[in-house]
Amino acid sequence: MRSGYDPGEVDALIVRIESTLGRGPHTVEPVTADEVRAATFRAKRGGYHETAVDFALEAFVVALETQAKRPVRLAMAEPTGELLREEWFETEAARVERVAFRPGRMGTGYNEDEVDAFLDRVVATLRGTTEFPVTAKEVRETRFSTVLFRAGYLIADVDSFLEGVADVLEQPRRL
Repeated sequence: MRSGYDPGEVDALIVRIESTLGRGPHTVEPVTADEVRAATFRAKRGGYHETAVDFALEAFVVALETQAKRPVRLAMAEPTGELLREEWFETEAARVERVAFRPGRMGTGYNEDEVDAFLDRVVATLRGTTEFPVTAKEVRETRFSTVLFRAGYLIADVDSFLEGVADVLEQPRRL
């Protein structure tokens, strides 16, 4: 069993980040992008994978930095009683954050770091926290490096998931 970042410490910081971004309980102290950059965690056996946490924190830094720059978007309720459009896009962003791909077969697959970084851009696009949003066309045309004899994501899983993401990105932001 390998060591990694202490899950309790990482989770506590993420609760503060989500609260600051308006997606969590507002009973915790807000956090700044600089605090996230400076965060350190103790090592713990069975802890979170350091690279994955570091990538996620980089995405949160971008979200925190752009939050103050973006105008407040008013969500509009649909007459059918469906979720507010903004809530729907947030639900989709959370789905992208939670996706887990199967490992590639026979030691081949897409480069995990490239896929994860691209998905971070997709999440920022869905949340409206980037100045360079990803388009449905870009999602459909993106290509990732493949790896041999090391960890990689199953190509078919990633391609299938991204097709669904492209469909989501084609949805209008407003009614």
